[in-house]
Amino acid sequence: MNSQNIYRFIYTLSLIIAININTFASDNVFYKNRVFRSNIKTTQLFNSKSNLSYPVIELNSDEQLTLLFDELSDESKDYYYTVKHCTSNWQESFLQPYDYIEGFDNQPIDNFEHSFNTNISYINYQVNIPNDDFQLKISGNYVIIVYENNDMENIVLTQRFSVYQSRISLNTTLKKATFDGANPKNQELDFSILHPDYTITNPHDEISVHVLQNGRSDTERTFNKPQYIREKTLVYDFEKENIYPGENEFRYFNCKNLKIVTENIAQISYHQPYTHFTLQPEEIRSFKDYEYYDELNGKFAIDCRQGNEPRLEADYVWVHFTLYMESPLIGGNIHIFGGLTNWTLSPDTKMTYNIEQRRYEGQLLLKQGYYNYQYAFVNENGITTQNIEGSHYETENDYQIFVYHKSYSERYEQLIGYKLVNTRKGL
Repeated sequence: MNSQNIYRFIYTLSLIIAININTFASDNVFYKNRVFRSNIKTTQLFNSKSNLSYPVIELNSDEQLTLLFDELSDESKDYYYTVKHCTSNWQESFLQPYDYIEGFDNQPIDNFEHSFNTNISYINYQVNIPNDDFQLKISGNYVIIVYENNDMENIVLTQRFSVYQSRISLNTTLKKATFDGANPKNQELDFSILHPDYTITNPHDEISVHVLQNGRSDTERTFNKPQYIREKTLVYDFEKENIYPGENEFRYFNCKNLKIVTENIAQISYHQPYTHFTLQPEEIRSFKDYEYYDELNGKFAIDCRQGNEPRLEADYVWVHFTLYMESPLIGGNIHIFGGLTNWTLSPDTKMTYNIEQRRYEGQLLLKQGYYNYQYAFVNENGITTQNIEGSHYETENDYQIFVYHKSYSERYEQLIGYKLVNTRKGL
């Protein structure tokens, strides 16, 4: 074998190895919103302008993200954080930190405070990014990782967020689903990408659009190809692909006051050291007519009436849930679901069926505040709320639209556009 053939062989072999390594890594590094310790509670990540906002900011703006979480403990820990750049599918993009971070990629969390005037002691930790020591250089999806003792293997929690640049604009239409039979209950989101001053050479290969309802990752739809391509416009106006279950307004309760029984609360009791809130017994809503009322689209707001600083003075209480059902559902489990569970499922969120009382029962340890939630049926096919909560096209929902672009000359997916739309303005 001559030297030229040897060179070709080595080059081909190295290319195959690199492809296999990247394939293996991308299949195994997938980030979700997760909390890995039972004593870490009330994890929140939001645009600092509002604690009810989604964790999305614009690149090179004055916007910040705020991460808050509590640890049920009297003793502070040595926590650090970093961020990883991700693909549109939340797999690690494998850029080097210097490609997307200005500053140091491992920072201590030195902003923490102890609770006071509470029955349950905790420490509240706070991180704001970007900050003076930590800037983000490029757009895209990111995950913030909190870990202990400067040990990246000792992960405490992970939370997703997105950083966009306004390279394009989005025209949107929200309406009752056009093709929905005789019993309409779905919503339709049509949209177009306008890019008069931005070059997209091959939209079918370069553009990916992701849509979420109320910030729920389990509702995510991906659009890899537009229906039509016009002059500097990409049209996504399908008949079925962009139809979403309207779902129903979220249930809610208020546990801000430890002494006064408010709407949807049946009883407040105290068993040292915890206060217990028992919610009014509830029923399935799938056969009930639609009823509109203001709620938070599944989010929660920390608040308390016995202090001036809810972040540190709101106490932890047990909240007890009851859902009447003549017999248990077969083939799956019922979970308490919403922002109060970080939109995730765990043994803590699972309800148990009480045969004698003919009802599902569950409880969560929550920080005082105002909460939205639903009951979700979970089986091997995923998460659904419609068979318990019902679904109506009139339901007020948020839709987030993320537009990603990866040209042949780029090593990562840019987030070139973002828009938040609400059905109350469209239906």
